[in-house]
Amino acid sequence: MTTEDYQNGQIILIDKPLQWTSFQAVNKMKYALINKAGLPKKFKIGHAGTLDPLATGLLIVCTGKFTKRITEIQSQVKEYTGTFHIGATTPSYDLETEINQNFPISHIDEVLIQEAVKQFLGEIDQKPPIYSAIKKDGIRLYEHARAGESIEIAFRKTTIYEFEITRIALPEIDFRVVCSKGTYIRSLAFDFGKALNSGAHLTALRRTKIGEYDVKNALDVTVFEESLLENKS
Repeated sequence: MTTEDYQNGQIILIDKPLQWTSFQAVNKMKYALINKAGLPKKFKIGHAGTLDPLATGLLIVCTGKFTKRITEIQSQVKEYTGTFHIGATTPSYDLETEINQNFPISHIDEVLIQEAVKQFLGEIDQKPPIYSAIKKDGIRLYEHARAGESIEIAFRKTTIYEFEITRIALPEIDFRVVCSKGTYIRSLAFDFGKALNSGAHLTALRRTKIGEYDVKNALDVTVFEESLLENKS
């Protein structure tokens, strides 16, 4: 692809690695495009939908004129797969923080699990995790959390279109979820634990689809960089 192609607009599918922020992935791509493809330093690039550092999977990156499509793309339905750990909670609802409470799981069987799933299908009220980037009074929630402040968080409407349990090996439960924009899978883990009369937190998360875009067609950031060198040679 030429410099002009990227400036006119491209949609690039990236498979974000574990522990990387979405910003780091986009920044690495921008640096590569400037230094290896000759794009100007001020060219436009951005991503359509943030992934947490502890999540992997599909990150859609838009360049040039296609950055205008970011809002449209990130509003599409998303698919995730992952793992809930049943019987314990954490303040962040995932592995970012340590376990703060343990719960019994001996009463949990497949029947109870499948009944709990039904509670989350359709439009639901969901409370975002306090360890999130949502702002309250101009300050991001995770900043309040790390300062040890207690904050009242409002419920939000979200929609779960599909919720499938793919493996049960307590204390682990694997799942696949298809949901609307703004759904927090960490909050789903926490609420699912309560629905089981226990507790739960998220231990693995992978975004597999956004609309018709599939992670199967995504590139590793390093492979993307190498492709720039090949095109230039």
